[in-house]
Order: sequence, then structure tokens, then C-alpha cells
Amino acid sequence: PTRIGFTASRKVGGAVERNRAKRRLRALARQFLTPLACQGTDYVLIARQEILTRTYALMAKDLQKALTAF
Repeated sequence: PTRIGFTASRKVGGAVERNRAKRRLRALARQFLTPLACQGTDYVLIARQEILTRTYALMAKDLQKALTAF
């Protein structure tokens, strides 16, 4: 099975910001990572501080680009 992990350190912000960042990562994973994932592969999505200000469309484009690079 494919496993997906999410992490957001305290550098991202307080608890509210970290939870928001992880929710955005989960939404991206549900929409893009699940259909494009290689079976039996583990993925870890790491939130950075920019995730709080970056648009969802740009994050989706970045994730798709990263997944198709392999």
C-alpha cells in the first residue's frame, strides 16, 4: 500500500498555522497524490512557512511537477 505522511514544524508557526498547513497538504494529497502515486511507495509532505501564503493552484502545480519528475 501507498503511505503518505504530513509534517509541519514549529518554524511554520503556531498550532493554528501548523494545522492549517497540514490540512492544505492533505487536500493536495487527496486530489493529486492518490491518483499519481506509485504503489508501495511512502511519501512525506513537509510544510514550509510559504504554504500559508501560497495559492492552492500553485501548490497543486508544484506537486504535479514533482510527481511527474520520477
